[in-house]
Amino acid sequence: MQLSSFGARCAGLLRPALAVFAILSALTGLAYPLAVTGIAQWAFPRQAAGSLIERDGRVVGSALIGQNFTSPRYFWGRLSATAPAPYNAAASGGSNLGPRNPALADAARARVAALHAADPGNRADIPVDLVSASGSGLDPHISPAAARYQVPRVARLRGLPAAEVEQLVRANTSRPVLGVLGEPVVNVLALNLALDRAAPR
Repeated sequence: MQLSSFGARCAGLLRPALAVFAILSALTGLAYPLAVTGIAQWAFPRQAAGSLIERDGRVVGSALIGQNFTSPRYFWGRLSATAPAPYNAAASGGSNLGPRNPALADAARARVAALHAADPGNRADIPVDLVSASGSGLDPHISPAAARYQVPRVARLRGLPAAEVEQLVRANTSRPVLGVLGEPVVNVLALNLALDRAAPR
């Protein structure tokens, strides 16, 4: 009798616990995500779809993830430490190299050498974001200063007036939200697509 009474008490406790578990699972694991996804797709359809960028009806990238432009005819983005390839969205992360690690200085020196090799006549100071990686390794933006540094090279190789390329930089510069939140940034992919429209490859 005592064992059956104990089993009955356990069953009496188990049933409500399982019911609460099932209800909360349905609410938090099903209803809430579906509701939030539906609201996001209705209110912000482009962002909810990944902020994809299209050219000629074909998706060429996302405004949220950088791409590894290496041709000197294009603007270059920040360094990326993701593996096995730069800007690998499946392996987002920084290099984790400390400021005293020689590999960090070596990476910066290699980028400085590449920038000077691509534009030997440019002796302006190189903006720091062109020689450093972001924490995510996916940063799609550079500073306006980093874009302006590259204008002479891109204009020369594209056969465009520097003023026209500078105008493209200004047109693709995002301002701080409400004028105070964040810094002005240039989306490298959007800028390079505008460059291709102005001077096709």
